[in-house]
Amino acid sequence: MDPKINTLTLDWIADYESRAKRHVVRVGEYDVVWRQFGQGEPLALFHGGHGSWMHWARNIDALSQKYSLWLPNLPGYGDSSTPQFDDFTSLIDVTLGSMDQLFGSSVAINLGGFSFGGLVAANLAARRPAVKKLALLGPGGHGGPRRPRGKLQNWKIAESEAQVLEAMRHNLWAHMLYADEQIDPLAVGIHTDSCVKTRYRSRGHSFKGDLNQALDLYQGQILFAWGEHDVTATPEVLIQTLVASYPDREHLIIRDAWHWVQYEAAQAINQTLIEWFSPELKG
Repeated sequence: MDPKINTLTLDWIADYESRAKRHVVRVGEYDVVWRQFGQGEPLALFHGGHGSWMHWARNIDALSQKYSLWLPNLPGYGDSSTPQFDDFTSLIDVTLGSMDQLFGSSVAINLGGFSFGGLVAANLAARRPAVKKLALLGPGGHGGPRRPRGKLQNWKIAESEAQVLEAMRHNLWAHMLYADEQIDPLAVGIHTDSCVKTRYRSRGHSFKGDLNQALDLYQGQILFAWGEHDVTATPEVLIQTLVASYPDREHLIIRDAWHWVQYEAAQAINQTLIEWFSPELKG
């Protein structure tokens, strides 16, 4: 079943597509689609698993006033090509190849990532010599304890449109958003559209403990941010393992927020990222 997207989300997509500069980058046999908003120093942000560039819906306006904001659909997501691979290394290879074409391999840029996209950003920073700063929001791949709120529902076996949308709402409640009022029509529409178009299985990679191995290869400054109630992690534990003994790593916990922290606490995250990536902030 291919569920319909609500009108509010369709209107939102049309509006932001009209503002974006769309780049289709060919890497071998794959197309990687990037959307660019604003002008200035480049900032590339990577979406989570079962996501898309729209994971940054509430951040585009604020961040694109300060930076040239680059939002890809990773291989196997949205309108990027369906990969003929399932390994993580190949996904990084293709994504890095698209970045080198867009920015040049020696041009210094800032990187950020959410959830699975945090693991992606960390591995890109480990391999790309010109990354100024890194920001990871609820990153996957930490290998630490999780705090599930409820079991996810399989929307693919739903027998009606209403059942699909109810599964989407439930999964946002169980995994992504803390406050019921944040599970609004736009969040449901974005989540539905992104899930339907996901063709790469990220879950196995996100559950592994490979994040710090990648980060140890990156010599720059790193900001970690978690929602206070993030179900995919226990922030207090990860602060000890990922942050405490590293002088170039900082952390932030956002109160009353869940995993999709840049949607639920957009104002706080926008201000945090603007300040973190500011060239005036030397750290």
